[in-house]
Amino acid sequence: MTHERRGLSKRELHAWKTFFRMQEVLLGRIEQQLQSCSGLSTADYTVLTVLSGAADGRLRAFHLGTLMGWEKSRLHHQLTRMAKRGLIERRSGEARAIYVTLTQQGREALTEAAPQHSDHVRGLLIDCLRPEQLDQLADISSIVLDNIQRQDDTADCCTDQR
Repeated sequence: MTHERRGLSKRELHAWKTFFRMQEVLLGRIEQQLQSCSGLSTADYTVLTVLSGAADGRLRAFHLGTLMGWEKSRLHHQLTRMAKRGLIERRSGEARAIYVTLTQQGREALTEAAPQHSDHVRGLLIDCLRPEQLDQLADISSIVLDNIQRQDDTADCCTDQR
């Protein structure tokens, strides 16, 4: 399948650059806040949040990675760092499955970080949008995520499409 390559229009480029800059600045500020207030990275916080929502704070590593959209190597390195700090534990299960469990220390770190993190997200993003804009942001984000998933499902390899 051949796709014609074309650049972005002025309008498209403006939208892309503005979105890219916004997400870079937003994620950077959130990362700084989490680190300074709790010592957690956004990756730590994400893992802890997903595990805290699971039954008994425990998930198969494969399922955890799928829920977060992370590749196996990224997840492995992150879990190794978190296990060394006592935030999670990894245990072997049946059929070579690896299970990740939220520790008491991890639960306490999340409980301590969550209120400040929520306040920071509210101050940077939520409170500057009207309710309908917040709904639009969620809708747009869902559309883009669905499109990425469809492309991931149909991509068989990286090919030069010139």
